[in-house]
Amino acid sequence: MSAQPEGPTTAAEVPPPASCPEILTQSDHARERPAQAVHGAAFLAAPQPMLLADRNGLIVGANTAALTLLRGEGSEPLVGLIAAELLDLASDPRTWDAYREVLRGRQARLGRTRRLKHAAGHSVWVRITVSPVPGADVVLLSLSDIDAHRDLQAQLRHLRMHDPVTRLPNRALFFERLACALEAGAYEGTGATGRVGLCYLDLDGFKAVNDTLGHHVGDRLLAAVAERLTHCAQLAHHATGTPLVARLGGDEFALLVEDSTGTEQLSDLAEAVLGALREPFDLSGQHLVVSASIGVVERQVAGTSTTGLMQAADTTLYWAKADGKARWTLFDPERNARRMTRQVLSAGLRPAVERGEFVLEYQPLVRLEDGGLRGVEALVRWRHPRFGLLTPNRFIGLAEEDGSIVQLGRWVLETACRQAREWQLAHPGVPPVFVSVNVAVRQVWDSDLVADVARILDETQLAPELLQLELTESAVMGSAGRPLQALRDLSDMGVRIAIDDFGTGYSNLAYLSRLPVSVLKLDGAFVRGFQDGAGAGSGAPEDPADAVIVEAMVQLAHRLGLTVTAECVETVEQADRLRRIGCDTGQGWLYSRPVAAERISVLLADR
Repeated sequence: MSAQPEGPTTAAEVPPPASCPEILTQSDHARERPAQAVHGAAFLAAPQPMLLADRNGLIVGANTAALTLLRGEGSEPLVGLIAAELLDLASDPRTWDAYREVLRGRQARLGRTRRLKHAAGHSVWVRITVSPVPGADVVLLSLSDIDAHRDLQAQLRHLRMHDPVTRLPNRALFFERLACALEAGAYEGTGATGRVGLCYLDLDGFKAVNDTLGHHVGDRLLAAVAERLTHCAQLAHHATGTPLVARLGGDEFALLVEDSTGTEQLSDLAEAVLGALREPFDLSGQHLVVSASIGVVERQVAGTSTTGLMQAADTTLYWAKADGKARWTLFDPERNARRMTRQVLSAGLRPAVERGEFVLEYQPLVRLEDGGLRGVEALVRWRHPRFGLLTPNRFIGLAEEDGSIVQLGRWVLETACRQAREWQLAHPGVPPVFVSVNVAVRQVWDSDLVADVARILDETQLAPELLQLELTESAVMGSAGRPLQALRDLSDMGVRIAIDDFGTGYSNLAYLSRLPVSVLKLDGAFVRGFQDGAGAGSGAPEDPADAVIVEAMVQLAHRLGLTVTAECVETVEQADRLRRIGCDTGQGWLYSRPVAAERISVLLADR
């Protein structure tokens, strides 16, 4: 059984109190008694509450201020009481041990703050300082009434921790509560779940309210929203309490559910909030209708950090916005993993070009008439050190978003042109093949594409007619200004311009006659309608609509002086049908998958 700390000395164990001790040094016998009287009177009349205790902890002296503070005027004297019991100095072992060390003269000073019970029934906060009296066998206990100070501190803290517009807890108080909620053991007890939930929301279109109606209306709207959120939280009260509603700044609010019971509880709360905010707001005659987007996160406390929880909530709120606003969205680990992968790829794009992590593969473009190799399309691949070989659909969109497509596109263009020239020099006895390179519209806007192409053709000594640039239909259709002039300059240079994935975008066929385009590449969705075995013996495809559309586009293209390439040709039947309706070139797995440059060299050697 562990040893218990010594308790305070009882009155029975303390010898009778001596007469009032000497406090100051006495100079001589003649002046001893007057000095004691003066000092004693000063002690009793001092406005600072003070007690004297002997080395056993028994009170042997108390002034009027101490009696008034602790008991009230006209009450029983304090002399003879045990100081540790009166001042709550034995309630915790550390304080009790330190206090005894002062009584024994082994420690010079002790300071503690205590909430004491007054004889009148109320509580009083007191700062207690215990120190020995030099030259006397007693200790002085000096008391300070800090009630007013603590009240002021509480008021200042409330101002510091609450939002002045909505009167809700602010960001500082929210994170303080969240940190406490995530502390180990915070949910110990009967019925505790050890989980935490968060609804993180902002108002859709709040900036427009401030901009059009003024910040004074915006502030009234925020206050009204706060009232409705508080009402929702009160209705959602459960066994462990009411969710904390806080304003984190701007039009962002949070509802923290401590010891949550699961995602259903959080989704119900989010749905209630959306319903409450859908009702129109009447702000001094100004009627407003707003909505909110909410990110909902619910998880185990164990292993969850403040940063991790808030990042998940912020991400989920972004999803709710991206999914259409005026809705709540639950955190999805798989979706978040894809987002994190996307961020990793985006951050590594520019360094990857410099490190040489990109490679090109080439897919043959074959004449449908005789199956001869006509050209190749250069397709970029990223040999990522973590994710392996990545196809363009994994990173080209990211490159376009952050602008690294300019640097990457320039590398692809230069590498492809140099390779095409090498094939030409290595196989002088066969007609040279052209190389087709995809160009993003941002390359036209953010760089001097015409100058880049001219420089690269000059450096590689590749003839302009052996380079084809592919732009998507949506990028080409409606081109004006700089993009259109760039296309014309490239065409004048001798470079061929192709529209990729034709038929899926604007399909403004009349506009084709005004563009410097020489090739249409039909989207593979049309070719897939020419199913295996379809039309055997009759030439009729399985999907007549696709055949009619393809045939019409081929005829129109030819009348405009354009050639047509069909993508995604996978079967002999598809190739035969495309050839019969007049398509010029085919590309797809029927002929070859994208391959390394060495494989194209073999094909050229076999011609």
